[in-house]
Amino acid sequence: MPGGPAAGEGSEATATRRLLLARVLAGRADAELYPVRFRAAVIERYRALPGAQVIRTRNVGRVGLPRRWSLDVGIDDDAGEVSVPLRDLAGRMPEAERDHWLDHLVDEPGSAVFLRMQFAGAACIDDGEPEAWE
Repeated sequence: MPGGPAAGEGSEATATRRLLLARVLAGRADAELYPVRFRAAVIERYRALPGAQVIRTRNVGRVGLPRRWSLDVGIDDDAGEVSVPLRDLAGRMPEAERDHWLDHLVDEPGSAVFLRMQFAGAACIDDGEPEAWE
């Protein structure tokens, strides 16, 4: 489309994430299926590690240590990213690998204060006086 996508449109990956989130919100999919994005450089560690398994097709791959652990990843070469469902990060990734993956996390824009409030569980953070939403 000339001039880029119209409002509400986007890449195929965006459309697919939107569909997944809609299904989660409707109770038809598990929220833990939602993908967490990482810079593709996260995989380089395993390419250099003897005995590690690193395989891919155009859009999906697998990384891990055979008979110990593995993760299936989505591949977005254009963005230089891979994605992994939250469920697999929490359930299949060994603790010793977590910091490496976190170092390659693709940060999403958002409010750091709001996230800290979520950690505290319904806590109130003094963020100033209420103001009009303009």
